[in-house]
Amino acid sequence: MTTMPNTTGYEFGNVVLVAFPFTNQHGSKQRPAAVVSSQAYNQSKPDVILMAITSQVKAKLAFAETPIEHWQTAGLLKFSIIKPIMFTMEINLISKGLGHLSELDRERLRRVLTLIVG
Repeated sequence: MTTMPNTTGYEFGNVVLVAFPFTNQHGSKQRPAAVVSSQAYNQSKPDVILMAITSQVKAKLAFAETPIEHWQTAGLLKFSIIKPIMFTMEINLISKGLGHLSELDRERLRRVLTLIVG
C-alpha cells in the first residue's frame, strides 16, 4: 500500500482516507475518497476536492456511479465504486494516502465528472 505525505503533492486520481461528511452534515465516517482536483489547484489552495468511494455496491449502479476496476492499485480492500458525492477538505485533514486510480479508472472518473458538472 502506498502512502503519501499530507502535503500539496496530491493530484487527480489519488485515493486518500478521510472523515467524509454525511450529506445531511450530521457527522462523518472514515472512508476512502478520490481526489478530483488537479495538482495545480491543490498546490495553490489549502484544500482538495474529493469524491466518495464505497464498497457498498448495488446490482445496478445509480446515476454517475462508476466502478473502480483496479481497486487494489487504488489501495482499497475490496471492489468499490466512486459515488457522485463531492466535497472540499483541507489537505491537513487527510488521514493518509492509500494509492491511485489506474489510467482506465481515471478516465471513467473524468467521464463521470462531465456527466455531473457538464
